[in-house]
Amino acid sequence: MTARAVLAVLLLAASACKPRPEAPEITVQELKAMRDRKEELVLLDVREPREYEKARIAGSTLIPLGFLKARLGELDKGAKLVVLCKIGGRSASAVNFLREQGFDAVSLAGGIDAWSARIDPSVPRY
Repeated sequence: MTARAVLAVLLLAASACKPRPEAPEITVQELKAMRDRKEELVLLDVREPREYEKARIAGSTLIPLGFLKARLGELDKGAKLVVLCKIGGRSASAVNFLREQGFDAVSLAGGIDAWSARIDPSVPRY
């Protein structure tokens, strides 16, 4: 392989590994305050069904991350979306994708685990 070809491969690999922008997020305390004020929002849970069965926040909608693209039409682009998962990784990916599609979405920092620990201990931790 020539030096030019090696350089091209390295540049291509570097651009593919570029980090995605950090997803905007809110704390569980902010979500609780929003719910207490009865703000209009959609609480979107992107975990798997078996996780949702173990623990969930009342009023949340389940669309597993792997199905989000296919089920995008079920979401209202005019709604404020608060996206959650177990601890925040999947929700951050979902938020980045949703924002690229024109949605107003934020990730719940710490996910349902933080909600259980700091807001509602009746929600099981797993």
